[in-house]
Amino acid sequence: MATSLLALIDDIATILDDVAVMTKVAAKKTAGVLGDDLALNAQQVAGVSADRELPVVWAVAKGSAFNKLILVPAALAISFFLPTLITPLLMLGGAYLCFEGMEKIVHNVFHHDKDHQGRIHAAVANADTDWLALEKDKIKGAIRTDFILSAEIIVIALGTVSTASFSKQATVVVAISIIMTVGVYGLVAAIVKLDDFGFYLLRQPSVIMNNLGRTLLWFAPKLMKTLSVVGTAAMFMVGGGILMHGFTGLYHYVDAFTTQLGWFKSLAQIGFDALLGVVSGTVLVACVMLFNQLRAQLKVK
Repeated sequence: MATSLLALIDDIATILDDVAVMTKVAAKKTAGVLGDDLALNAQQVAGVSADRELPVVWAVAKGSAFNKLILVPAALAISFFLPTLITPLLMLGGAYLCFEGMEKIVHNVFHHDKDHQGRIHAAVANADTDWLALEKDKIKGAIRTDFILSAEIIVIALGTVSTASFSKQATVVVAISIIMTVGVYGLVAAIVKLDDFGFYLLRQPSVIMNNLGRTLLWFAPKLMKTLSVVGTAAMFMVGGGILMHGFTGLYHYVDAFTTQLGWFKSLAQIGFDALLGVVSGTVLVACVMLFNQLRAQLKVK
């Protein structure tokens, strides 16, 4: 049934304007970064007082818009003057997605983010903490993170319309940039205020409102964890899918194999994409860790 629904959506999309269709495809491709983007940016306001959460999100959103003012013209210039670079950049972006996903898993397994949480608790306990400086640091860190994620989104979007005319490429990439910026930071603002809304409902006289408030307070942290897990899985699927299409020989072999599976073809392709993403991410993380160890040993000597 899900496959039929997707087929119906695609059939409807084909009768739309070319730009709208390409924007839809680009949005599907870049959506893999969205879950991780949401989780990362929502986590950036951890330790910020409740009345400063929305100003912080707004400051990061403005930084994100500025990032895209730099990245979009740069990407379009590459597409116009050096279109052969689009595929290598797309492959690089896919490899980075796989690396980032596996790095997050390794970090969670071996470090559990205890150092980060410890710094937050220490800052809260310290009466001399400069909260304005801490807030500025969080904003700068979130904008740096956004720059990387925005670059991934723009490169992926550009790769989906690389064969279209330049005007259509520009329209799609600009549209995706606006949609992702407004969508991500609008949702981040809603997520970070879920607990406040829950506390507000708890203060209402209605028993139904109280129960809803308790549900929101229970749901908010679980939503963050879910976004992080889904975002990581999506990074492997999207990154692996990009690499799969880049390695044409492997892509045709997998396509021929999954075609024999009939209704399970789409699911099998996603599985192979994710598998390639996991394998690629593992290899890249292992190489980086080995390089860091060798560099540390050389410094000691």
